[in-house]
Amino acid sequence: MTFQLPRRASSEDPLRLAVLISGSGSGMAALLKHQHSSSNSSHITTVVISNKEGVAGLQKAIDGGVEAMAISSNSTPEREAHERLIHAILEERDVEAVILSGYMRLFTPWFVEQWEGRMLNIHPSLLPEFPGAHSHRDVIAAGAEVTGCTIHFVDSGMDSGVIISQREVPVSEDDDEESLQKKVKEIEHQLYPVVIDAFAEGRLDLDI
Repeated sequence: MTFQLPRRASSEDPLRLAVLISGSGSGMAALLKHQHSSSNSSHITTVVISNKEGVAGLQKAIDGGVEAMAISSNSTPEREAHERLIHAILEERDVEAVILSGYMRLFTPWFVEQWEGRMLNIHPSLLPEFPGAHSHRDVIAAGAEVTGCTIHFVDSGMDSGVIISQREVPVSEDDDEESLQKKVKEIEHQLYPVVIDAFAEGRLDLDI
């Protein structure tokens, strides 16, 4: 696979990110905290966009000093039309890379083509195992002893892009979906900002 990675950024000239969310924005908030607490962060969040109105993540972004807006997928249900609205905002803000953080929509090939190599997602399982929207439920149902999270490039499939990094989380016998989600999120919030650091600085070790 070949695609265009973003430029190599630095703390003096950070990579301009858009973070796309659909809900609470806990991962986005962890990323903002990382950016604010690091004196040498090589990336900055320029705008946060939700495909749902009124979600908690929008206020978290505002509280973090970042522009936030909803571009409702209910108001514009046709996928590519909705994506073109998002893309226009990204271009207006000079966004250089897109970070998905709990964004619950698949993209059309058109949008992926615009951002391939510059769009990352984090998924709460060890892909290719347990893709889709109900990973924790599926992990428990399968009796898996280990789960985790995966950061990957986004393609037009469901959680099928090139894998960048993974981290394991043990599954306890008494885990339910809620407890497992909590454990995996803790690891996600640690791993994603660090991988985005490497992504922004051109330090990913990839054969692509």
